[in-house]
Amino acid sequence: MNKISTLTKEAIVLLQSLVQTPSLSKHENETAVILKNYLEKYCINVQTLQNNIWVKNKHFDISKPTILLNSHHDTVPANKAYTRNPLDAVIEDGKLFGLGSNDAGGCLVSLLATFLYFYENENLQYNIIFAASAEEEISGTNGIELMYPQLGIIDAAIVGEPTLMQMAIAEKGLLVIDCTIKGKAGHAAREEGENAIYKAMKTIEWFKNYQFEKISETLGPIKMSVTIINAGMQHNMVPDVCNFTVDIRINELYTHNEILKIIKDNIEAEIVPRSMRMKSSSIAVAHPLVQSGIRLGRTMYGSPTTSDKALMNCPSLKMGPGDSARSHSANEFIYVKEIEEGIDLYIKLLENIL
Repeated sequence: MNKISTLTKEAIVLLQSLVQTPSLSKHENETAVILKNYLEKYCINVQTLQNNIWVKNKHFDISKPTILLNSHHDTVPANKAYTRNPLDAVIEDGKLFGLGSNDAGGCLVSLLATFLYFYENENLQYNIIFAASAEEEISGTNGIELMYPQLGIIDAAIVGEPTLMQMAIAEKGLLVIDCTIKGKAGHAAREEGENAIYKAMKTIEWFKNYQFEKISETLGPIKMSVTIINAGMQHNMVPDVCNFTVDIRINELYTHNEILKIIKDNIEAEIVPRSMRMKSSSIAVAHPLVQSGIRLGRTMYGSPTTSDKALMNCPSLKMGPGDSARSHSANEFIYVKEIEEGIDLYIKLLENIL
């Protein structure tokens, strides 16, 4: 059995172990131990910070550039539509079922196998760091954002998310804002008060229809969606306050501050941004990683969803086995063949530049 076959078989067994172990965001300590123990079997020095872990290739040389291989080991909660035990990790008809199998366990174990494949090589052109991050599903501050400064200078990253092993060379950023519209309370039976809901409807209509001028070639236009609304206390009282939340997916042509200014210039509301952290990210088509992928027949696209890419200060390529359409779905699964092909493609992708 050759090295790749051995690592692939181990990766599938490891993924089953991870799926069988609860790892909700902020509670990934048990899967962190599993990953640490697995790496230490290879006599690798494992570094940890809370529920994040990382390892460096055996002949790490600070004079060389560094590529980061990153994916996450936390999961969302299982939704109520599951008909299987989300922690079973059974393999049926070539599918490995279970919570986190597709998002992003398959990516995680495939990148780990890739790291191990190159771990002992002495004459690599790049250093390699493998990092398993926590809290990705909630964009938490104790995940990649906490770990990243500890890794040293990172020149490029491959972020493992299910993309059918195609290349997401750009990713939309995220801005979430809470808006407050104020009216005046009054009795619903009389012509009094100023209905905050009616005032909010005009503002919500603006969010629905407004189009930002700059459209990205890879990420398309900015998208704004009102996703939460709350107003009123009882049926016979005109509400004096209406609160609503807007989810804004940002392309690389605008900063968060630019978006906020445009919104404030166009609506009358109190606006409070929840976070300014999740920025748009991209990697140049000319980058060696992307060019390597092109030679392997991989396609390029812009991703509307956010990942740990948004919190990295380096060119990053999002790419991994599995299908984003299965993420967070009931009876989540990944094809075993996708993991096998993913490991093979990751290795070839890096061989072209290492």
